[in-house]
Amino acid sequence: MHLELRHLRTIRAVHQAGGLARAADLLNMTQSALSHQVKGLEEQVGTELFVRRSKPLKLSAAGLRLLRLADKVLPEIAATEEEFRALHEGKVGRLHIAMECHACFDWLIPVLEDFRKVWPEVDVDIRAGLSFEALPALGREEVDLVISSDPENMTGVAFQPLFDYSPAFIAARSHKLAEKEFIEATDLADQTLFTYPMDRARLDVFKELLTPAGVEPAEVRQVELTAVILMLVASGRGVAVLPDWVVRVGGPAADDLVTRPLTKDNVTRRMYAAIRDDDAAKPFMAHFIRLARTEAVKLQRG
Repeated sequence: MHLELRHLRTIRAVHQAGGLARAADLLNMTQSALSHQVKGLEEQVGTELFVRRSKPLKLSAAGLRLLRLADKVLPEIAATEEEFRALHEGKVGRLHIAMECHACFDWLIPVLEDFRKVWPEVDVDIRAGLSFEALPALGREEVDLVISSDPENMTGVAFQPLFDYSPAFIAARSHKLAEKEFIEATDLADQTLFTYPMDRARLDVFKELLTPAGVEPAEVRQVELTAVILMLVASGRGVAVLPDWVVRVGGPAADDLVTRPLTKDNVTRRMYAAIRDDDAAKPFMAHFIRLARTEAVKLQRG
């Protein structure tokens, strides 16, 4: 026996319509063609599928068995077709994000809140790209977008610019370095420096200031949360270098802090969204990047 989807649709239509004439209208075909199809199906099954003398037309026991199959299979087919249609139209998909920027959680969460309202069918996940190599994972399609300030030349990957920022020196208002107009590497040689728990090569303060000058702070203490770093700095226990937007967003310690640029020329950095070239045209991906840029402007303005 060779069953096709059209056979299941026919069984269901005849059952719903109660007769061949109305079922033919539902299926957008002639009654003659429908009768021929039913006859061919009954020949395959080897038994009648309808009780012919009943009005309305009723299914036989064999017909009811096929109807149960149709009620099970056809909704699955319809749902799958809708999923592929939504994929084609860019309504659904996957957006798994990895971040090489520890402070970016404060910026990213509002972006995802706005994104979720517009794209509820997109599967969103966040992974901190600190315990694994985020960019290679992007190439392997384990993640779909990487937030990074270190663009690389990768085949099939585009680095979309999001916003520029300045790594800012942060200290308590009573700190001796608060009197300086800008901070140089040697100023940190006798300081306790609070940083995120990241490799030094990824920290702006080492990459842009300390390592090129060959300067080592008196002590480096790693702290997971931005709010905790700000409270420790405000209490005079040390200093930090964080993205300039961090203090602008406020918090219980913000009023007790001052920020100063790194070097006389003020170090600046750029944050990027790394995505695969194949994903660049997806509507939800383009919308996420627009939201990310807009939220960054809000943060930078405080």
